[in-house]
This record gives sequence, structure tokens and C-alpha cells, in this order.
Amino acid sequence: MAYTNSALVNHTRISPNRNSPRKHAIDTITIHCVVGQVSVETLGNIFANPNRGASSNYGIGYDGRVGMYVEERDRSWCSSSSDNDHRAVTIEVASDMSEPYAVTGKAYAALINLVADICKRNGIKKLVWSTDKNTRVYHLNGANMTVHRDFDNKSCPGTYLYNHHADIAAKVNAKLGTESTPAKPTPKPSAPKPTCTGDLTYSAYAGRHWLPQVKNCEDYAGNFGQAMEGLKINAKNCDIYYRVHLRGGGWLPEIKNSGAGADGYAGIYGEQIDGVQIRTPVGFVDCRVHIKGGGWLGWVRFGSKYNSGANGYAGIYGSAIDAIQME
Repeated sequence: MAYTNSALVNHTRISPNRNSPRKHAIDTITIHCVVGQVSVETLGNIFANPNRGASSNYGIGYDGRVGMYVEERDRSWCSSSSDNDHRAVTIEVASDMSEPYAVTGKAYAALINLVADICKRNGIKKLVWSTDKNTRVYHLNGANMTVHRDFDNKSCPGTYLYNHHADIAAKVNAKLGTESTPAKPTPKPSAPKPTCTGDLTYSAYAGRHWLPQVKNCEDYAGNFGQAMEGLKINAKNCDIYYRVHLRGGGWLPEIKNSGAGADGYAGIYGEQIDGVQIRTPVGFVDCRVHIKGGGWLGWVRFGSKYNSGANGYAGIYGSAIDAIQME
């Protein structure tokens, strides 16, 4: 097979830590976190050291630039598994240095574009993610995304990227299915828009003051880089109920609509919010949040009751929210 490399590459520094050629056709994507908000040049310097015994095919810097360190025709030394690295294109993504090892919005967007490009050139028609390790490792049911923790006692790719693998697969598959139309960064649910609540107006408290009120998705409430500490919501046609989760704490009592005083908003001044839940008597509310130092998470649909589990709230425990949108 004649291998090609991505045209999205901004910086190239080929590492000595590689096997040439690879012994298996490319059919897998393995995404890693760097544990450091570094540039592609810095990552290239790291992989250039033969004493480190490590490399990846590609790397993405904090600014969204793409580096290449091992050509796709060759096997990188990245996943603690030669079998995996012979069949996978490995990608290191600049991340925070502590859990959940979040990545920047620019790096996340570049990752989607790079993975889609790799799939197109290597005949991978659909990206399939599974939360079951056995399914991933043995490529069952079409699974073709693996992670470093599958092969070694590591947390890589960190909670942030691991929890976003389904979203990555969905966005890449949208690009593969409609090449002429880029996938939306965070597609909304395909069901009809809510009609019972009417317009939603909401505002966020950050930086020691309440920020301007926003209606529906005309804008977002919050200020990138400043953690939210309070939230107010009103619906035009009905009562709206909501609550927030405190970073390092738990869920606060439910709030009905918004008003003056401590009972008129969800939150505690001085305490960062990392989760939001909403319920409405009828219909639904679509909501998404932006992670401080990261990017927009996927849309969450709220109905008449609060649901448990990772899909039952907007946010990631431990990661402060700095902006919110809903309609």
C-alpha cells in the first residue's frame, strides 16, 4: 500500500524512535494526551531524543497547529503495544497537566480535522468507539479507536479526551459522510425545537458581578476564562427548574425561575460551578456548557426530571464552567 501523510501538517521533525515500515495496514486511531500545553516544536524536541524511546505519528499543539514526527508508512512508539502501533495512527494532543487533562478548543477542532483526513486517505469509512476495553482491544463490532490505558497502567488520554471519544467519532463521521459540508462543532439534537417553554433568558455570575442577560442561542452567558459562580434562568411560557453542582462539592438545592436574593439564583458566590441540570414541566431544554481552558461540550437535552449518570447533566465534574448556552 502506498501511504501518504496529512496535508494539515504545520511542522515536521522525524523522530528516530520508530520502526520502518509498519507491518499492518492503517485501520485504527489512537489519541493520547501530552500532559502539558506545549507547542508542536516542543513535542518534536521531546521525540527527537533517542533516549526517550517514544514518538507519535502526529501531535497537536495548544494552538491547534499539527506536527508530524513519524510518517504514516512507519510505526510510532506510542501506545505500549507494538501490535496496536503497527496498525494505528497515533496522535498526541497538548493538554493540561492535571485531571481531567483538558485540551483547548483550537486543539480539539484540529484533532477532528486531522482524524477525518487520516480516515479519508486510509479508507476508514466509519470511526467506531466503544466504552468496553475488550471490544476496543480486539476490534469487535467494528471498533477502531483505542486508548493508551488499554495496554498499560496509565490514565492516558485523560478523562477529558476519553469522555469525548464518542463525540470525536460522531464529528469525524459527519465529515466522512458529507465531505462538502463540515460538521457543526456541537450538533444539536435532531428532534423539533421546544415550543412549551417559549424564549429562555438567562445570565451568569462571574468575576464578582452578574453578566448581561442572554436569550436562547443568540449569544452565550458567561466570560471565557472566568469560572461561573451563579446562574439565573427564566422561561417565557412556563416555570423552569434548575440546579448546579459545585466543583469539589455536590448538587445545590433546586431553584425555580430567578429572582432577587440568595434564593433567586443557583450557586454560591466564590464557589465554581462544574455541572448544570434543568427540568421543565413539559417539553425540553437543550443546553451546552463551555469548560474553562477547554471548549464547548456536547448538547444535553433536559426534560421533566433530573437524570443520573454522565449524560444527565451538562459539564464535567472537576472542570469549571465559564459559559453556557440553552434554548
